[in-house]
Amino acid sequence: MIGTLILLVLCLIVLAVLWILLKNIAKIIINSILGLLLLGIVKVLNIFPLLGFPDIQIGWLSVIVCAIAGIPGAILLLILHIFGLI
Repeated sequence: MIGTLILLVLCLIVLAVLWILLKNIAKIIINSILGLLLLGIVKVLNIFPLLGFPDIQIGWLSVIVCAIAGIPGAILLLILHIFGLI
């Protein structure tokens, strides 16, 4: 009887941990996709040449930063590009 209760409690703990992880993973994936879309929209609409800056180049580093950091990473890349650091 005690073994069954312990197993039930462990299953509930594992279920709760998986629920929290999956909920956060979905947010991270959505944020990463939105960051990449933001960077792509800026590139397609040629916003930087209109403002007098050279066009932003999207390379592997930019994709990795946007995939890890999402929208804040894309904004950071845009700011660094404005100041000429990347």
